[in-house]
Parts: sequence; structure tokens; C-alpha cells
Amino acid sequence: IKLPGWHQGQVNKAITSLMKYVGKQQESSKDLLADEDEVFYVQLALKKMPLQPRKDKPIALPLPHPIFSPEGAQIALFVKDHKGEGHKEAKQMVAKFERKGGVAKVIGLSKLRTKYESFESKRELCKLYDLFLADERVVPSLPKLIGKSFFRKKKQPIPINITAKDFPAQVKKACAATYMFKNSGTCINIRVARSSQSAQEVSDNLHAALVQAVEHVPKKWSNVQGVYLKTADSVALPLFQTLPDAPQRINATATTPYSEPEPLSEDDEPAPAPAPAAAKAKKPAAAAAAAGAKAGAGSKAAPGKAAGGVKKAAAGSAGKVGIAGMKAKPRKG
Repeated sequence: IKLPGWHQGQVNKAITSLMKYVGKQQESSKDLLADEDEVFYVQLALKKMPLQPRKDKPIALPLPHPIFSPEGAQIALFVKDHKGEGHKEAKQMVAKFERKGGVAKVIGLSKLRTKYESFESKRELCKLYDLFLADERVVPSLPKLIGKSFFRKKKQPIPINITAKDFPAQVKKACAATYMFKNSGTCINIRVARSSQSAQEVSDNLHAALVQAVEHVPKKWSNVQGVYLKTADSVALPLFQTLPDAPQRINATATTPYSEPEPLSEDDEPAPAPAPAAAKAKKPAAAAAAAGAKAGAGSKAAPGKAAGGVKKAAAGSAGKVGIAGMKAKPRKG
């Protein structure tokens, strides 16, 4: 393990503390299923999120002390529904091998869609079996059918080739390894041991799983920020921690360095910018056109005023003559 500050003594303390915690939880619990083994997880915290899509096909990490065995584990197998190789045919194939090859239950996709349609039934199915295997041809269809419980418990089905002649050997190989599932986050959880195993076996499995898992992480050991040990319900006990990388300042990519402009003195005041030649030529023409329009308007208004004055004068003289005539006319009688 190429981590500065990694101490095996810290690992041993964490394993001992976690085993004591599990023992106390089982003693104080009234649940009949509390005597079942707890699964230990190693948790990897990364400094940077890997730029890769999530993959449903897991990466096998062989362990020196397998978590499950075909003889003692409850194993379920998901198969496709196809004529000649469906649910019934898979049952007959498994029955040919000794102890059914270690498989306790064969489930077809059609049965998974109908009988295990509700969320409660999917959770119960996840609790019933220790390990789930699947025909490698149906693995892409399973995430929508099995539900979130399988992903939370890290019980995603392991793909195998059910048409191969060495089917029992494939089941045994699947039980002898743990699995790493790549996601798009900065946290990776891997099953490494069970609470019924000894502290040395837990330590050996943790070491083997960690070394193999880092090989599939971008930038490998330099991208590891923390390593923790936990169960599904316990707190994460730190085995290794480091500070995140210091943020880097982004400098401007200019060709010449920026410098403050020098202040101008009174003698160095900038002259006003000259007007464009086209603007200078347009201004006299516009002024001449405005003056001509004004003069034309005045000449048109003068005759009108004169005519109005003559009319008023004529009307006034006629009125005076009429009044005088009326006064000069003698009265009859």
C-alpha cells in the first residue's frame, strides 16, 4: 500500500473496534435475524471525481479468504426467458450438477417482472440471498428490474456464462472474489469480509481488495484522499486520511504583462480628436438647406398677408360709406 502515513496498527484497532460494535449490537438486538453475519466494507474516498460513466458490469477482486462459499451461501441465479434456454431449461441444467452447482434459486426475467414487481417484494428478495448471479446476456436489463435495494447493499448480480460446461467452477470463482462497481462519484464501497471471520482474515482481505481496487482508479494512489472501514449501519472508522490538494490559481495567458498607465501632466493633455471629413462636408450643406427652406416659407407667407390687408381696408371703407349715406338720406313727411 503506497500511502504515506499508512499504519497497520491503525487498521488492527479499527477491525477490533468494529467487531466489538457488531457483537454488542447482536446482544442488545431482539431481532431473530440479528445473529447473521455483518458484512465489512472498505470505503475509498477520492480527491477528484472520475470522468467516466457508471458501469453495471463489476470488476472482480479475488480475495485470499472468500466471503462466501458455494456450500454455505444462499445463491440466486437470474436467467433469460427464451425458448430452449429459459427458466425451466436453466433449472434442468442446474439440477445436473452436484448440489445444483451451489445455486439455491433460479429466477426468470418474466417472474422477476410479475412476482417481484413491488418495492417490498424486491427488498425481501434482496434479504433472502447472500449472492446473486446472472446470465451475462441479461445483465443490461436487470438494473430497472431489481430496484435500489440491491445497489444499496452492494448485491448487484454477478455476470457468468451459464452455457459453459464448467458452470460449478464459475460459481465457485464468483464466490471467491469481491466486486468493485464503478460509479460517477468520489466514494467507492467494496465488501471485504464478514464479522464471523477472524481479525487476521479481515486484514488480509482488506489489504488485497485495496491494492487491486486502486489499480482501477484514475491517478491511482495519488487520487486517494481517505480509506475507511465500516458496516452497513456503523460509522466509518478512518484507516487513512489526507488533506485535499490546495486550490491552484489560474493566471491570465496574456502575451505582454499588464502595466498601469502613467498619469498625464498639464502640458501633455491630449488634443481633441478631429472630426471625420465626411461629417465636415455635410454640416455646411445642411445649414444652407435649412436657410433656403426658411426663406421660402417667408416669401410664401407675405402675399397672403398683403391680400388679407387689402380686403380688410376695402371692407372698412365700404362700411364707412354706407353709414354716411344712411345719415345723409332725408326723412319723408
